[in-house]
Amino acid sequence: MNFEGRDILTTENLSKNDILEIMKVTEKMEDVFKKEHFSTLLSDKMVAVVFLEPSTRTRLSFETAVQRLGAKTITIADPKSSSTQKGESLADTAKTIEGYVDCIVIRQPLKGGAKIVADAVDIPVINGGDGAGQHPTQALLDLYTIKKEKGKLDNLKVAMVGDLKFGRTVHSLSYALAPFNPEYIYCAPDQLQIPHNIIDDIKKLSIPYSKTSDINDALKADILYMTRIQKERFEDPTEYEKLKGSFILTRELVKKGKEGIAIMHPLPRVNEIAVEVDDLPNAAYFRQAHNGVYLRMALLAMVMGRA
Repeated sequence: MNFEGRDILTTENLSKNDILEIMKVTEKMEDVFKKEHFSTLLSDKMVAVVFLEPSTRTRLSFETAVQRLGAKTITIADPKSSSTQKGESLADTAKTIEGYVDCIVIRQPLKGGAKIVADAVDIPVINGGDGAGQHPTQALLDLYTIKKEKGKLDNLKVAMVGDLKFGRTVHSLSYALAPFNPEYIYCAPDQLQIPHNIIDDIKKLSIPYSKTSDINDALKADILYMTRIQKERFEDPTEYEKLKGSFILTRELVKKGKEGIAIMHPLPRVNEIAVEVDDLPNAAYFRQAHNGVYLRMALLAMVMGRA
């Protein structure tokens, strides 16, 4: 299966075999990371890490992945330092950067913006998050985390909690897990429930799902995927204030949940998971963040034909 030159823009167009191949290469990259620390696999390559929206984990893990594979990186980490602030189009920015590098990793606030970049260039593009659209590398590292925590991807009940309307991580995860016979519980206030277009797609795939606003329903799952209420996606700050504390996971609530429930979160958290939960053995969210390096190493190597 050849990923060379391929864009990674969404999880919708990844087949089950694609995902299993990515998981396999990610496992190898974790081994490289832990045993060799650094590789020369991409020593002749240059990667642009272009982040026109704030990020900590995604940007740093991509930069770490690039350097662990021996490649060089050029980075835009402050949107104000980009010529898009002068009115340059996203496509023109991409065409310019194409002349400097072998791969572009892009995060920007426009839903569908990563596709604009990919359509403008002939080198592989990896979507690091496009507004309220998708975040495919997060979903793939989530799958890798689930596989490590549960020993499998098939036949799991997954509860997604919090901001499901604007939460691109849960949008991507809904599609990424689809080939593995899941069941979904979407837990959110009515104003932040999962978008209708995703539900329509889930129905077409005959995936069982339920909607709820009660976190106790979500605690019956195998995986509890918490997300923050995203202040930056609200046009009206008063709406955010009304909803920001909708779901707060405490140690006491975890005790009431399904035994062995794996607790995940794409991070950053605000107050939706109490700090007292962190030392529980099934609190997987920091392990999940660390898995991002291995997954992104795998994707970089694959799209540049070196996996």
